[in-house]
Amino acid sequence: MNSFDPDALECLAAIVEEGGFERAALRLSITQSAVSQRLRALESQAGTVLIVRSRPVRPTLAGQLLLKHAKMSRLLRADLELELRGLAPSKAAGQREHERVAIAINADSIACWALPALHDLACQGLPLELITDDQDFTLQWLREGQVLGCVTALSQPLPGCRVQALGAMEYLAVAERGYAQKHLGPLRAGATLLGMHNFRSLPFVAFNRKDSIPAQLVARTLGLKAVNLQQLFVPSPQAMVQAVQAGWGVGVLPRLLVQPLLDQGVFVELLPGQSLYVPLFWHCWNLQSQVLADLSAALQAAAGRELRAPQALAPKVCDAEALAAA
Repeated sequence: MNSFDPDALECLAAIVEEGGFERAALRLSITQSAVSQRLRALESQAGTVLIVRSRPVRPTLAGQLLLKHAKMSRLLRADLELELRGLAPSKAAGQREHERVAIAINADSIACWALPALHDLACQGLPLELITDDQDFTLQWLREGQVLGCVTALSQPLPGCRVQALGAMEYLAVAERGYAQKHLGPLRAGATLLGMHNFRSLPFVAFNRKDSIPAQLVARTLGLKAVNLQQLFVPSPQAMVQAVQAGWGVGVLPRLLVQPLLDQGVFVELLPGQSLYVPLFWHCWNLQSQVLADLSAALQAAAGRELRAPQALAPKVCDAEALAAA
């Protein structure tokens, strides 16, 4: 098969990433007609339709393969740029906007530990694009070829990819002290405030409809197969903390975010000694790439500092004191 036109591949990537032809044209600084022409030429060469004309547009299976090829080409260019910068460190990077290196990370990791992990790479000029989704859904971005790596709670590697265990993220059920006194009290040291008698009547602050963590913690703690919670959706970890602090309801949030508020007495823990440990894994393409190696090493090092050790990687409710002793 003849090689594919790099400009046409970047055009396909722009259409998918921007969600349509008009925005792709703006990004590539060409006309919308030229975008359509490049896509038609690429579809003619591939011998199949590459884009489903929905809103937003989405790639077909063949489109996903060529999108992955376009991303791999970006990665090769990013590796080349890194090597050239080492030979001529005073030379400006000069990256084009569409040279972005995209990875998908769950929002809680971005809020708690992933940004510091990526700080040096971003400051060195790596053109990162962070895509956020629920930890159970970030792998789909990698499967569709839209990112070169992802942080996910799923451990099964995709074909052509490798996986590294990062550690387990700990989640606690918390509420603002005044809210707990009013709706769950009286407050006593070590007392369990959330149980069969009240969980159905309490509003829970969740990230979005994909967020299963509150229901997982409640169900596992109470020994139930599944639970149906009243939920309010606030699609930002930091805003979820603010909503719980404002008395909107109960939150099941990362310890990394809420520990300072627990220490200050602003929050109270509703299930003392009971935590949900959610496993996290780094998946990326199985390629020899310095950029991928640097990303993998940075995320692995930060996770090693901030997350529970990989031996806690079965998602379960654990006794916190027993885990600490282990």
